[in-house]
Amino acid sequence: MPSKRLSVVVTRRLPDAVETRLKELFDVSLRDTDAPMTQAELIAAVKEADVLVPTLTDKIDAGLIGQAGDQLRLIANFGAGVDHIDVDTARSRGILVSNTPGVVTEDTADMVLALMLGVTRRIQEGLNVMQKGEWEGWAPTAFLGGRLGGRRLGILGMGRIGQAVARRAKAFGMQIHYHNRRRLRPEIEEALEATYWESLDQMVARMDVLSVNCPHTPSTFHLLNARRLKLLKPSAVIVNTSRGEVIDENALTRMLKAGDLAGAGLDVYEHGHRGNPELRDMPNVVMLPHMGSATEEGRLEMGEKVIINVKTFADGHRPPDQVVPAML
Repeated sequence: MPSKRLSVVVTRRLPDAVETRLKELFDVSLRDTDAPMTQAELIAAVKEADVLVPTLTDKIDAGLIGQAGDQLRLIANFGAGVDHIDVDTARSRGILVSNTPGVVTEDTADMVLALMLGVTRRIQEGLNVMQKGEWEGWAPTAFLGGRLGGRRLGILGMGRIGQAVARRAKAFGMQIHYHNRRRLRPEIEEALEATYWESLDQMVARMDVLSVNCPHTPSTFHLLNARRLKLLKPSAVIVNTSRGEVIDENALTRMLKAGDLAGAGLDVYEHGHRGNPELRDMPNVVMLPHMGSATEEGRLEMGEKVIINVKTFADGHRPPDQVVPAML
């Protein structure tokens, strides 16, 4: 008799190749729509599944985990961030949590540079003029932006993505500075020509561009609060491709409106997809719909990691990308 295949519930539409391979290996429930699951659907999923494959739009909190059936033994997240999953509660229930680290590093770092250029070279303003058919021809003083070369870049969070940003920015001739929970090894600092700041306040006050690349945790919520944002120079630009909750978005909006900051490039927002509507009308703000990791290659690699984590678990081993509290 063949062994019983794991019951796997996927909460969002995934690339066809990923869904097909999951279907070949497991007893999979797939979505017919790309809409997020409702709370009732999530509750039904954790009551029936051996493995849940959620995304960052699914809130897997203590209340939901508390309603899970005894058969739920793995939450195989499609994504690197797990701040939407109560890992401690899952662990207390004997439920493993895995993620897909390292996949989105290069794609997200590319987007950081794109946003830097978008703001400093006023690309959004140029696009708007062209799309409205209002361009009247070249002029020596029209749409003057600034070079990235020579500017000081402060990187908040020097993990995989932060270091990838540093490599790209170094090629643009930027001066690399960073603040991190732990200082990098000397050989990494030397290769990146990076200056470490133990004090975030001291670094922020001296930077021309600030890139947010740290995860959202209780300790990083509003890490860039109103007081700290006011330390930035009026000529500074801030870019966030990490998590919106790291920045006090209302304080940022007030500063941009008052001209106390030169601009912002945002791919994430404090309240999910509901960015402050006042930001949309600002010519010096580039807003994107969380596109940092949105490449075909990246999504396929994320799916492959999910498959490997679930298959390894099905074979009786711990998933290679298991999340443990010490990582958070």
